Amino acid sequence: MIERSHRPRKRFGQHFLHDPGVIQRIVAAIAPAPGQRLVEIGPGRGAMTRPLLQAAGELDVVELDRDLIDTLRAECAAHGTLRVHQGDALKFDFCALTEAGDQRDRLRVVGNLPYNISTPLLFHLMEQVHCIEDMCFMLQREVVQRMVATPGSNGYGRLSVMIQYYCQAEQLFTVAAGAFQPPPKVESAIVRLVPHARPPVEVHDVGALSQLVAQAFSQRRKTLRNALRGQVDTDTMIALGVDPTLRPERLTLAQFAALANATRQ
Repeated sequence: MIERSHRPRKRFGQHFLHDPGVIQRIVAAIAPAPGQRLVEIGPGRGAMTRPLLQAAGELDVVELDRDLIDTLRAECAAHGTLRVHQGDALKFDFCALTEAGDQRDRLRVVGNLPYNISTPLLFHLMEQVHCIEDMCFMLQREVVQRMVATPGSNGYGRLSVMIQYYCQAEQLFTVAAGAFQPPPKVESAIVRLVPHARPPVEVHDVGALSQLVAQAFSQRRKTLRNALRGQVDTDTMIALGVDPTLRPERLTLAQFAALANATRQ
């Protein structure tokens, strides 16, 4: 068994899920079914891999740790067709797993994401949402709270704005540290992300939005007038109905979009 032969590696951020009740609850939230293009990031010891594979009949997994792969293949061989892609999920081309232009072939991406790379991995996936049907991830609870945060609330920031531009985000439930081996020092949470069929706001250049939001929240204690100096002048803010004396965490996605569009006129 992988559980007995492989020790978690800190450099990979490995915390292996082992609680059967939690595993069952996560799989139920994903609701895998035959015919779906499921992709699991970081299968680890295969705690979720086996039930996902049994339900769907086939599964792609992306795993960085080479030492897990042979045993993972052997243990899952009887449960369905497992396609293992050894590599770094931060560099992986997920859309390459789909048939080009086939909307019926869109991916359902799931996984217990390594906490040490969760934010850059989420942004990597946002660049590929056009080929993704939905996502269901286990993440550090604080990260999930930031993803679903609303303007003016604790945790609202760059991650909130950009995730909500691309997806509808919903926190499903929390998971205690004891469900993992070794237990992390934080609680975890499950989040569901469903890409918008159409963006909720009009953005002329997504790169400009990303740049503006990043600059604003890099100086989040400053007013917009100062945080966005050099990008958007005060008169433009006022003309767009945005108060330049506000701090960035008070702005809605629509207001950030309006400011970003003004930089590309």
